[in-house]
Amino acid sequence: MLLDGRDPAAVAQAAEALAEGRLLAFPTETVYGLGARADDDDAVAAIFAAKGRPADHPLIVHVADAAGAAAFAARLTPLAERLMAATWPGPVTLVVARRPGVAGAAAGGQDSIGLRCPDHPVALALLAAAATRGVPGVAGPSANRFGRVSPTTAAHVRDEFGPELAVLDGGPCGVGIESSIVDCRGERPVLLRPGGWTLARLEAAAGQAFAARDASAPRVSGSLASHYAPRATVRLMPGPMLRTALGVLGDAAPGVAVYSRSPLPAPARGLRWRPMPATAEAAARELFAVLRDFDAEGMRLIWVEEPPPGPEWDGVRDRLQRAAAT
Repeated sequence: MLLDGRDPAAVAQAAEALAEGRLLAFPTETVYGLGARADDDDAVAAIFAAKGRPADHPLIVHVADAAGAAAFAARLTPLAERLMAATWPGPVTLVVARRPGVAGAAAGGQDSIGLRCPDHPVALALLAAAATRGVPGVAGPSANRFGRVSPTTAAHVRDEFGPELAVLDGGPCGVGIESSIVDCRGERPVLLRPGGWTLARLEAAAGQAFAARDASAPRVSGSLASHYAPRATVRLMPGPMLRTALGVLGDAAPGVAVYSRSPLPAPARGLRWRPMPATAEAAARELFAVLRDFDAEGMRLIWVEEPPPGPEWDGVRDRLQRAAAT
């Protein structure tokens, strides 16, 4: 069931569903989330069941504003407060110490929790409406089966879960890949997952350099080696290797798709090619939709040209490496 996110009555209906402990898919600027009220462990358990996600793989909790973090955080370090002020609303998740007895299922049983205030008008309207109904925050991993390609439109969610799931439609996602995740529990921040914000931009927001990740880092969403994978087999290759592989194909290449910045001089018959945008921002915005389109067309192999070097491509590179790690 699709609900129009521009309609206040639909937003109210969606908020009521969350308050009653039901699942709901909702838009953010990054990807669509599969949401449930984060303070209800039974409701959160339904997310894990629907996705086929391990219960110890933590979820991100979405809150309406920085004040909403108080319902879930045991304490906020000065670092966390600086980053909230500088990055929220936005595609940045902050890991903080979890308030005991709250959102244990959403946190995957850890004593830390990831919090985010999304920069999307429909998501913010939903969170505000849910808060008036006693919902302090919404746990919301990507609205797809575990390990598969994240959805960036309401149609993607419907394709994934069918018409029975209520989906609040907010249009295509503007960022297109999941949020950056930053551990803010100590004196120095640690980047746990790259996203739409570069490390340099995050360091500027924090006012200090980030520390290296070590074995003490908490588990976070999207950190498994294999993730974001379509049904087709993805292979990530440097440009010269890709051109060599295409030369081996010969005149026909049914079931093979290519996503590359380099144009194909003489595409083989049956080969499907999509040009990769020249900027990381544009590539991130369309990446998951491109992988889904190739799957829908029945492609067996997806060959992707490696993104160029540079920190602005780290988020796209991370998603492609995990999609290819089968």
